[in-house]
Amino acid sequence: MIARGLAVTMVLSAASIATGFALGTLLAVARRSGGRALRGAATAYVEIIRNTPLLIQVFLIFFGLSMVGLRLPAMLVAVLAMTINTVAYTCEIVRAGFDSIKPGQWEAADALGLTRAQAYWHVALLPAIERVYPSLSSQFVLLMLATSITSQISVEELTAVANFLQAQSYRPFETYIVTALLYLALSLLMRLILWAIGCAVFPRTRLAAAA
Repeated sequence: MIARGLAVTMVLSAASIATGFALGTLLAVARRSGGRALRGAATAYVEIIRNTPLLIQVFLIFFGLSMVGLRLPAMLVAVLAMTINTVAYTCEIVRAGFDSIKPGQWEAADALGLTRAQAYWHVALLPAIERVYPSLSSQFVLLMLATSITSQISVEELTAVANFLQAQSYRPFETYIVTALLYLALSLLMRLILWAIGCAVFPRTRLAAAA
């Protein structure tokens, strides 16, 4: 049961991180370069999500969809809620990376004749993500730990399994010690994987690691 719960936690984290990172990056681009209405909507979304508890967001989506007759599996609702949360935090982190790009770099891109898409990719997006990658990595680890909240809507992830086992065995201390160690091991594994991805994608990170 613990192994199955750990697997659910890993799948939930991976799905939410991959989708949330892609959508959050697009939202950061829209927040910087879109029209006034789009920027306002993106800003409102980020502020609402970042200033309300994740647990409340999970409940609102889970019970809100049920009220309109849309009954989805708890796992799918959990992925949706975690993704919505990840998008907001990723957007804000990537936006900070965009703000670190100096105006002279945009002018250099124009002087070289780069298209808007090429300038965003080579001058803004990749350098911005490289600069904020440590913050993104920490946020993704926190997201993995936050998957424990989805146990409140009956997603059978690691914390939900631990709750069930301690209720059956009447040994909460031993159960939660093992659960905490598993979360610790998973956090360290995620940090290692994210570090390896950073070394593979960003040359300067790879050179620093080699040095």
